[in-house]
Amino acid sequence: MSKSPLPKPTESELEILQVLWQHGPSTVRFVNDELNRRREVGYTTSLKLLQLMLDKGLVLRDDDSKTHVYRAAVREEETQGLLLDRFVDSTFGGSAMKLVMQALGNRRTSREELAQIRRLLNDIEIQNDTTPPSTDEAP
Repeated sequence: MSKSPLPKPTESELEILQVLWQHGPSTVRFVNDELNRRREVGYTTSLKLLQLMLDKGLVLRDDDSKTHVYRAAVREEETQGLLLDRFVDSTFGGSAMKLVMQALGNRRTSREELAQIRRLLNDIEIQNDTTPPSTDEAP
């Protein structure tokens, strides 16, 4: 059985997911108040977005109490991975190297950040060396 693909959230839906990931299950009022810390958003707009997100499978709603409580139905890491994969595919032709080169070329990178990047690359290299090759390939 194949997993259905994660729906791609819009920018506004991502803002709501950020609130839910950071604060956990929340009412529409709480989500709206958090969104209004960044920019003005009407209550009915937040409500409508949450309803659309419920239909898309991005959030779940607890109907047990008088006020509906929403929670994220998708994991933050999984959503970030999906969006990053799509971004790398569409913007950099699927090349992680092009993405990294662009990112490092456009920003001043501190010595500490470079050291972290080196450690990460070393860890990936070690992991790749210990991972057996895939046997899914056809002869």
